[in-house]
Amino acid sequence: MARESEHKKRPKKRGAFGRVIRSIFLMGFLALLAGVGAFVYGQSTLNAQGPLDKSKIVTIKRGMGTSAIARQLADQGVISDPAVFMAATYLLRSKRGSLKAGEFEFPPKASMNEVLKRLQAGKSLAYKVTIPEGWTTQNALKRIAANKVLVGEITIKPGEGSLKPDTYVFQRGTTRNALIKRMQKAQTRLLDELWAKRQKGLPIKTRKEALILASIVEKETGIKSERPHVASVFINRLNKKMRLQTDPTIIYGIVGGKGKMDRPISKADIARKTPYNTYQIDGLPPTPIANPGAEALAAVLNPIKTDDLFFVADGTGGHAFAKTNKGHEANVAKWRKIERARAKAAKAAKAVEAKAGGKEKASTSAASIVEKGKTDSKIVKPSAAKSDAKKPTAHKKGNKQKTNAHKENANTAKSTTGKSAPHSPVKKP
Repeated sequence: MARESEHKKRPKKRGAFGRVIRSIFLMGFLALLAGVGAFVYGQSTLNAQGPLDKSKIVTIKRGMGTSAIARQLADQGVISDPAVFMAATYLLRSKRGSLKAGEFEFPPKASMNEVLKRLQAGKSLAYKVTIPEGWTTQNALKRIAANKVLVGEITIKPGEGSLKPDTYVFQRGTTRNALIKRMQKAQTRLLDELWAKRQKGLPIKTRKEALILASIVEKETGIKSERPHVASVFINRLNKKMRLQTDPTIIYGIVGGKGKMDRPISKADIARKTPYNTYQIDGLPPTPIANPGAEALAAVLNPIKTDDLFFVADGTGGHAFAKTNKGHEANVAKWRKIERARAKAAKAAKAVEAKAGGKEKASTSAASIVEKGKTDSKIVKPSAAKSDAKKPTAHKKGNKQKTNAHKENANTAKSTTGKSAPHSPVKKP
């Protein structure tokens, strides 16, 4: 009887074990279904159109965690499901990287996947500020101070010539001091690279002297192809112990970092003794007179070989060069002829404008009389061709013409003494 009872109990054990296995299988299957469902839902939600109806800019601060970022994006209507966003962030972190701080712009209907890609790639909004070649440090700092995206006060004082002219890209939150230091490092790096490749036998003995002469070349011409030629004139004059006699140094000696004068150079300015006036001092000024660009620095450290000692404006925006004073005076005579022709054309254009303006004024007065008297007389206005006559550009005496679109150099209106000419060393060797 005992064996029979034992025999009958065994199937019950196997039945209980089977039920456990079936339960485990069922739970696993349900979990799998739930997982598949969650995956499908997550994928669908991740790639579905987002809730934004227009572009939105969101700032992600440094130090924010994933959950805080997800809540912020949801609160600002960028994403619809923070949980899905967080899960996707963790799952894709090894492949795409972590979320980045910055200022991000999201387009209308951006999916959570698009939002996530931007944040993980760090594609934040970028801003830029441009410092043109030939600007003084004072003018550069004014532009940086006026930029509303940069933050913080300027507490450092960069020297003249120490900033590399360029367009700098930055993100919101960048400090003004940080950007200035970046400009200084860029100029130092550029100067070091070019200094290592300089010609042998130059009268320039230090990096500072290279910056000084490059700043003068930068102010003298905006034509890229001319810079090595202008540099060669100054190098030749330094080698011969001749004064540079360059007008931009007169201007800097008078106005300093302001960079511009509101009048032409006078004879008194030329005779005025300042540490910068190369008509009155030997050699180079004590500091640069502007921030030179890469091309001006390269021209000074690798000038072309010439015997030229003089140059003067040629009327095309460039300069005519000469080896001797005689050749120089011939170039000056050509330039004076161009000046006179331009002055005559400007005067004629002004007369035409004045005449056309007088006729238009008379017509306006007549029209007023007609209106007041309520007559039907027809008022004939002056010819549009006359009233709209185009005025030729008047070229001030010695004004240097620029072709570089980014050039914003100092006032270059010149005056001369004796047989001298604008933009040209004038004394005989």
